[in-house]
Amino acid sequence: MKLLLEILLTFISCLILLPCFVLFVECLMSLLPGSKTSDTDLDNDVSFKILIPAHNEEKVISETLKSVLEQVKKGENVVVIADNCTDKTATIAQQYGVTVIQRENAQQRGKGYAIDYGINTLKDNPPEIVAILDADCLILPQTLDGMIRLAYTQQKPVQSVYLMETGDDPSFKDRISAFAILVKNFIRPYGLKKLHSPCLLNGSGMAFPWSIISEAQLANNKTVDDMQLSIDLAIAGYPPLYFSEGKVIGRLMQEDKAKSQRSRWEHGHLSLIFSQTPRLLLSALKQRRLDLLAFALELSVPPLSLLIIFWGLGMITMSMVGFLGISWIPTYILAIAGSLMVIGILSSWAKFGRKELPASMLFAIPFYLLWKIPVYFAFFIQGKSQAQWIKTERD
Repeated sequence: MKLLLEILLTFISCLILLPCFVLFVECLMSLLPGSKTSDTDLDNDVSFKILIPAHNEEKVISETLKSVLEQVKKGENVVVIADNCTDKTATIAQQYGVTVIQRENAQQRGKGYAIDYGINTLKDNPPEIVAILDADCLILPQTLDGMIRLAYTQQKPVQSVYLMETGDDPSFKDRISAFAILVKNFIRPYGLKKLHSPCLLNGSGMAFPWSIISEAQLANNKTVDDMQLSIDLAIAGYPPLYFSEGKVIGRLMQEDKAKSQRSRWEHGHLSLIFSQTPRLLLSALKQRRLDLLAFALELSVPPLSLLIIFWGLGMITMSMVGFLGISWIPTYILAIAGSLMVIGILSSWAKFGRKELPASMLFAIPFYLLWKIPVYFAFFIQGKSQAQWIKTERD
């Protein structure tokens, strides 16, 4: 009985070690020098459309369109989908000379439905490349041209760097959240790029060849539809590429809206880990593809705060098991896991994250983790998953 318990606890410790090791490798690779994405001259102008799904975005749509139109010669190449709007989003967008289409469907609400509607309007005269940008983002110079060029030459989906700004007077929660997003949306995919592995799509700052996006299943109301799309495309033979030279800046929600938004996203992420990781592993085996195995390992890493919570609870439990005389092996495994995680996070913070998270705020991380516990409690204990799209703070 003691041996079986020791084997079980060792196995559980190894389950925690695996994502910690994956995170460590990704962070370590991000620190190494990397070559710039090659610039390939195009023989002809590439036809493209930029889809911007917008739901009640009258306060921010102007700034978004200004940043886009600085990089686009023809305004009609920008398509704003005013989805179930009750404000002046469509009117404001029309003032910038872009194409505006309005969609009304109270039963089918969500970004996925809006993008699917936009794709359908392009089918009579399809472009070669479709880019997707959120309506509350700023796209930095050279980003559009770079990601469209890469999607065209490689004929694969492309994801640009997608980060969040914290505003003028950010709280410690905002700063830690911004750093966590930096780890997820830049450091980890940047490390994967250097390993020649695919990345997850982040929902904004994306570009797709028409032949790929026109066949994708987009019409749904899940908050992690971009992650699901990444998985579907990778299995179909189109793993997303990471364009580290392009950057899109979004904004964090505030206070209780932030907690609601992150709860929905993280619940959806956790659901995908349980449902899609086995699917990716099976596909990797059937297709004999190492990139799908790497993709499965990437997906298996839970949100950073949850991984730290898992490790902390595991360390406490396994230490008690050791003191009871059962076995110290699980504790040693978790000690290695924790060391790898700390080394990876701190080294990447030292190079990339000191602006988002000053050293003085590192000590606030435990309080942030306490704030996140109810989010995971709702998922694991109450069985209350908030994976579906709900209203934003501007509703």
